[in-house]
Amino acid sequence: MDKVARAYLDHLAVERGLAANTLASYRRDLRRYVQFLVALGRVEPTDVVEADVTAFLRSLREGDDAYPALSASSAARTVVAVRGLHRFLCREGITDVDPAGAVRPPTPPRRLPKAIPLAQVEQLLAAASTGEGPRVLRDRALLELLYGCGARISEAVGLDRDDVDLESGTVTLRGKGGKTRIVPIGSYAQEAVEAYTVRGRPALLASGRGTPALFLNARGGRLSRQSAWTVLRTAAERADLGETVSPHTLRHSFATHLLDGGADVRVVQELLGHASVTTTQVYTLVTVEHLREVYAAAHPRARDSSG
Repeated sequence: MDKVARAYLDHLAVERGLAANTLASYRRDLRRYVQFLVALGRVEPTDVVEADVTAFLRSLREGDDAYPALSASSAARTVVAVRGLHRFLCREGITDVDPAGAVRPPTPPRRLPKAIPLAQVEQLLAAASTGEGPRVLRDRALLELLYGCGARISEAVGLDRDDVDLESGTVTLRGKGGKTRIVPIGSYAQEAVEAYTVRGRPALLASGRGTPALFLNARGGRLSRQSAWTVLRTAAERADLGETVSPHTLRHSFATHLLDGGADVRVVQELLGHASVTTTQVYTLVTVEHLREVYAAAHPRARDSSG
């Protein structure tokens, strides 16, 4: 089982082009699955039956001596990896039957994305501008870009200098699965990126050996996702926003504010790089909730006035 799991991961990396972080998650999930099967005495792919996969799903939710219980969303992700493995084995002719085909992952509760109001976005961006020097210029440009085009943090730190066209006001982002999209950025983000590339990036670049990366660390190398998250967290603390801000907060706020402003959901889908509009539609639930709150507060017959 361990051998075929490695072959499947190689397939995902080479032929499907999955991102390194996604591959790491699949690797962890399949390692746990293989260990579970070996403990049952299932050492060959043809030994596995549907009851084994079902028992594995149950163990994910209940936990055991080696692993803690997983939430519905984490268990669902693991089952997706297992189902993908067995589909791969069938396609390759290694097995004739897919024991995971009828096993459905648990349905996680729908969680609405957390966005922050525009005023708090502006507080955050102002906090990132505190002080002087190349790293301050970088931090402001990073956060302006995250909010200005709805990029994921991994997409932002993966940018090269040539991916940003300040003349046309566009940026080329490389999303999940290696998919590329070109999105516009606003004037605030353009100005912040230009200030950083002219006055900040050259100073940081001088400390390294040369790199095409747009956002650089203090040693002149590409800024990591962890460091970018630290930039965001530091700015949030300075702005007294605390734990309300996470790595995806600016992306969520970007989408929510666009929809609040009347943008079509399919346009927002393209900007976010979602493969399905269903993923984007969760943001419409946020805006509907906002409308409901405004209605309840403003309409004279929306609430009980007897008290």
